[in-house]
Amino acid sequence: MSLDTVVEEIREDARERADEIRQEGEERADDIVSAAESEADDIREEAEAEVEREIEREREQALSSAKLDAKHERMSARRDALESVREEVENRIAGLDGDEREELTRALLDDALDSFDEDEQLAVHYASGDEELLSDILDDYTHVSLAGEYDCLGGVVVESESSRVRVKNTFDSVLDDVWEDDLKQISNRLFDEQ
Repeated sequence: MSLDTVVEEIREDARERADEIRQEGEERADDIVSAAESEADDIREEAEAEVEREIEREREQALSSAKLDAKHERMSARRDALESVREEVENRIAGLDGDEREELTRALLDDALDSFDEDEQLAVHYASGDEELLSDILDDYTHVSLAGEYDCLGGVVVESESSRVRVKNTFDSVLDDVWEDDLKQISNRLFDEQ
C-alpha cells in the first residue's frame, strides 16, 4: 500500500465522517427546528386561548355593566313614575271637596277622637281652607274646638289641651301609610309584574 493510497483512504474516511457529521447536524437541526416550530405552535395556541379568555372576560364585564346600567335606568324610570303617580294622588286628594271631603274629614276626626277620653278638652288643627268645614263639623261635638291651620292636604290633627297627646290623622298621613304598606303592589300593578 502506498502512501497515496493510505492518504486517499484517510481522506475518504474523513469525507465519510464529515458527511455523517453533516447529516447528523442536519438531522439535529431539523429536530431543533421541528421542536421549535412545535413549541411555537403551543405558545401561539396558548396565547390565542388566553386572548379568547380575556375577550370573553371583557365581554362578560361589558355585558354585566350594561345590564347594571339598564337596571339603574329602569329603577330611575320607575322611581320617577311612582313619584308622578304620588303627586297625582296628592293633587286629587287636595282637590276633594263637598260631601266627599266632609265625609272623609269627619271619619278621620272620629277616628282620632277615639284615642282620647270622652271628657278631655281637645283642639283640632286643619288644612288651609278647611276652617269653615271643620267649624260646621265641630258643631256636633261639645269638647272639641278649632286650634288653627296645619300644613297638610286635609284631615285633622287633634291635641289634648291637658295631656300633650297629639293624634295626626291627616290625608297625608293616611296616604303615607297606604303608600308605604302597598308600594310593592302599586309598583307591580303599574309595571305589570305579577
